Amino acid sequence: MNTDIRILGISGSLRRASRNTGLLRYAQECFPDNVRFTLADLSSMPFYNADIANDKPEAVRTLIEQANNADAFVLACPEYNYSLAPALKNALDWLSREPDLKPFSGKAVAIMGAGAGMGTSRAQYHLRQVCVYLNLHPVNKPELFSNAFSSSFNEAGDVVDPALQGRIAELMKALLAWHFQLAK
Repeated sequence: MNTDIRILGISGSLRRASRNTGLLRYAQECFPDNVRFTLADLSSMPFYNADIANDKPEAVRTLIEQANNADAFVLACPEYNYSLAPALKNALDWLSREPDLKPFSGKAVAIMGAGAGMGTSRAQYHLRQVCVYLNLHPVNKPELFSNAFSSSFNEAGDVVDPALQGRIAELMKALLAWHFQLAK
């Protein structure tokens, strides 16, 4: 692994103490020195609107640049009403409307999420369907579903459970392996 790798993390939650963003913060710690991990900020991202698509707001232009420069992605997917969160879907919608850039095409992605009940499993499966359209290649194993209301997280949303930290590290290791396999 002597080549620098750029990974973009996108959380579908906008909350400051988001457990999903906490998953990404911990994931960032799992990579070797040659990996540059950037966490996207969706807090000022407007809903996709074709009327403003030609004069994109700064938040959209920043996300497009980050995604276009990324070699791989990590998506932290909350579950809202048995599906993916609007903030994440909106970001993917903005990025999918870039016909000349194709920021996702052929790239590896790791998906994880923290939520109630089944820990975002339904949302992640919907997200995998979106990945087909985007031509993103998800890591199949390990899957990472986490209970957002467990003692695995502190009040700030940080991952504090060693078992969950280990599962995140395994997923990030699998992401790098998948990225290199796709790059062959």
